Amino acid sequence: MRIQLSLIAMLTLLTLNCSSPKLNYPKTGKVNQVDNYFGTEVRDDYRWLEDDTSEATAKWVEAQNKVTFAYLEKIPFRNALKARLTEIYNYPKYSAPFRKGDYFFFYKNDGLQNQSVLYMQTGLDGTPEVLLNPNTFSEDGTSRLGAFAVSKDAKYAAYGISKGGSDWQTYYVMELATKKQLPDTLNWVKVSGIAWEGDGFYYSRYPEPSDKKELSAKNEFHQVYYHKVGTPQSQDELVFEDKAHAQRFHFAFTSEDEQFTFLSISDRGSGKQGNALYFKRRGEKTFKPIVSEITDFSYSIVDNIGNDFLITTNHDAPNEKVMRCSSKNPDMKNWQTVIAEKPEALQYVTTGGGKIFALYMKDVSTRVYVHALDGTFENEVELPALGTASGFGGEADDKFVFYTFTSFTFPPTIYRYDIASKTSTIFRKPELKFNPEDYETKQVFFTSKDGTKVPMFLVHKKGIVQDGNNPTLMYGYGGFNVSLLPSFSPLNIALLEQGVIYAQVNLRGGNEYGEAWHKAGMKFNKQNVFDDFIAAAEYLIKEKYTRSEKLAMKGGSNGGLLVGAVMCQRPELFKVALPAVGVMDMLRFQKFTIGWNWIAEYGSSEASKEEFEYLYRYSPLHNLKEGVSYPATLITTADHDDRVVPAHSFKFAAALQEKHRGENPVLIRIAVKSGHGASSTEKAIEETADVYAFLFHNLGVVPKFATK
Repeated sequence: MRIQLSLIAMLTLLTLNCSSPKLNYPKTGKVNQVDNYFGTEVRDDYRWLEDDTSEATAKWVEAQNKVTFAYLEKIPFRNALKARLTEIYNYPKYSAPFRKGDYFFFYKNDGLQNQSVLYMQTGLDGTPEVLLNPNTFSEDGTSRLGAFAVSKDAKYAAYGISKGGSDWQTYYVMELATKKQLPDTLNWVKVSGIAWEGDGFYYSRYPEPSDKKELSAKNEFHQVYYHKVGTPQSQDELVFEDKAHAQRFHFAFTSEDEQFTFLSISDRGSGKQGNALYFKRRGEKTFKPIVSEITDFSYSIVDNIGNDFLITTNHDAPNEKVMRCSSKNPDMKNWQTVIAEKPEALQYVTTGGGKIFALYMKDVSTRVYVHALDGTFENEVELPALGTASGFGGEADDKFVFYTFTSFTFPPTIYRYDIASKTSTIFRKPELKFNPEDYETKQVFFTSKDGTKVPMFLVHKKGIVQDGNNPTLMYGYGGFNVSLLPSFSPLNIALLEQGVIYAQVNLRGGNEYGEAWHKAGMKFNKQNVFDDFIAAAEYLIKEKYTRSEKLAMKGGSNGGLLVGAVMCQRPELFKVALPAVGVMDMLRFQKFTIGWNWIAEYGSSEASKEEFEYLYRYSPLHNLKEGVSYPATLITTADHDDRVVPAHSFKFAAALQEKHRGENPVLIRIAVKSGHGASSTEKAIEETADVYAFLFHNLGVVPKFATK
């Protein structure tokens, strides 16, 4: 197999080709690339766009952005929309505090800061002081604070910084009392936490590549190291590696008392969903197995109770349960059930103040139950409404813990839960100009193609008329066991106040109803996800909430795949498609950066003829048809996305522009110095303004502020 693209072809790819009555798109050069999958030949005309460091690709990006931004600049209310989004977003935002020793830590964004600032204070009533301000890390505000962890004695803090939206982090260490940054610098860190033990910590990294171009190639041979504060990285102790399995993740973490170090090993590149779990006592060099074999079952340490471990698992419990095992005899046949599986899906379990907090989902709304450490049920935490709660974790000697509650029209509010009295009080409430009483949220259930009942949230102004004329934006994800819970986004207010219905669909592939719901939307069941989304659109049209000319869809990452697949299968059903950082080439995703990690979810075109044929059947890149009128499409991606590499979006955009024959615009917006998601507040608002402007313009919505 050879790629044939002459220099002349590269330099002439920018000549314009009229493939739409309204827009001239850059003509994208093709290569003579044909791959053979189990006897089926598949063309890959735009393989050269996979090299995102080449001059030819850079010229293509420049040409595409020129066409896209020229289109966006002609939308008369684009600047007014950006101003409105900026106004809506400009209010103080806080995280819940967390404690270590005598210190409390929390994040705050004054409103429009590019990055949230980390504060520290002594005691809950102390004066907050800036500990780390990521806005000073770079001139353009795109460097972010990643991992952050404080040593048990609260003497040191280790933290990670990523640049330009990349998933790669560099770790640093500081002395908390003096806020002095120490010389420690740890590079090539990815898919890692910070697990303190004494005057050092465990972390995970990849070997240093010999060529920086390898950063866009496969990430292989994940290693665990122990770093002692005050020493160079070259002296770090290699704690664990596996030279026989290049694509395994190795993740180390320690118990609160630092008496145990745990090692979780996963092998998703081989198609396995679960993990193995090991441990060692402090001072020991060798890890011992708790669960030695990697299967489709997952195991997570919650806490240790002396020499025993609390573990959540879906082993023989699709909705998950909490088990207890002894470090002296961890054989699974000796495990004891602490909290049995329930009909509802267990979101996660945490501990604080000597209690177990178990968070469940009941019809996509959080329920929180408090248990003693032996599993005895004590009480349910009364939440203010139906919505999403998170937090509750803390130290063993805490008298209270914090949690955050939110819903679609309920801005994130921080509560303090007193463990002794079992009561919640508001600790911090956001102040923003938004009246939730103007809007309503309802949950509906529709029937998918195979008869499955699927939930969907509808958020809109009160008093809408179901006459089929409401502009509607559908949002979905449907994969990787990820649940789409009710949550507040200030940027969504700009949709709601203009009369747009926001529809969030809880597709199969997520964890809304446990592992069974997840499995029903993965691998050979992936088409169920697309069928669910299509059925949701048909429900909205049937019930006269909207009609196809007023209907848009949006999704990012795996949700970008969703949008891409659905627009290929039912192009007439939607007026607008907004795929963001999507996985569009289902035959080659495993060949880039961390993409092999998704084989457990999707399967692989290289694994078997059956898996290839299934992926080929829905792969967005390979299912665009010549001469079809596709929805008005704005593809969004970023040059620093090293999770879903931009080549997915590049190739899909090139193929779409070549084959589309309708009047709708089909464009790609490529952000610079950004990654798998906006790298700063400024970039988030800019991108949202462009996406919404495109959405409103193509749905025929004229924002009220644009007419003033």
